[in-house]
Amino acid sequence: MSTQPLPAGTTLGQSFEYGIDINIGTFASPTWQPVRRISGWAPTFPKVTQDDGTYDDRGAPSEGVSGRGFAGAFTVQANRSLTSGLYLPEVEAIVNASRRKGEQAILDIRFYHKPDSGTPHPTDAGRASVTVESSRQNTGNAEIDVFSVSLTGKGEYTPIPNPFTGWNDNPTPAISSISPAGQIATKMITLTGVGFLGATDVKFAAVSATAFTVVSATMIVATVPAGTAGSVNVTVITPVGTSVAFAYTRGA
Repeated sequence: MSTQPLPAGTTLGQSFEYGIDINIGTFASPTWQPVRRISGWAPTFPKVTQDDGTYDDRGAPSEGVSGRGFAGAFTVQANRSLTSGLYLPEVEAIVNASRRKGEQAILDIRFYHKPDSGTPHPTDAGRASVTVESSRQNTGNAEIDVFSVSLTGKGEYTPIPNPFTGWNDNPTPAISSISPAGQIATKMITLTGVGFLGATDVKFAAVSATAFTVVSATMIVATVPAGTAGSVNVTVITPVGTSVAFAYTRGA
């Protein structure tokens, strides 16, 4: 072990201290869904070179770096909803993109340093448009289901300020959208927003949803309870607080 002292306040980085998010919203108004249960995150930034040799190099090769690409690889556990049968939304996005073509084959992702303790690296973060390849890693008779994922950047990545705000960040719930509109009692709707982890109730005015599943911190699937057609205020209740009411139009 080295006897060379390190500066006070220094800590050794850990291999798990990185996060990846997938945008399940639009590029202009992103909804960042963390990719949960990942391992083996390995980003690379392959160089693009161009011959810039001159006579002064006296015949020796000389190449300059004219650009940088982006690629990454990781594994993710294939967790599913017992209610819908679907994978978690980020895994659904990965699997769907890996089986599509054209614009549907592209994901908008961001990656960032997320330390176990201390301040995150302020610039170790980026956003990129990527195409995806995925395959099942474990195919044995008694193994957990895991996807092996590789990302290939379309153009250069964009450096961004590190968005990580802490491991225990669970804000007051807020609903940003409910779809589809016009659902009647017994039908399912999807709430998107933030701060949904640990939700204890979804209210339609004073009536609780018949059932609901917290898919992620940003998504809840709920069953519309009995009630009359028209506008109704929907709220999400968590241990942190109650969301501002979101007006939803019920069907007849």
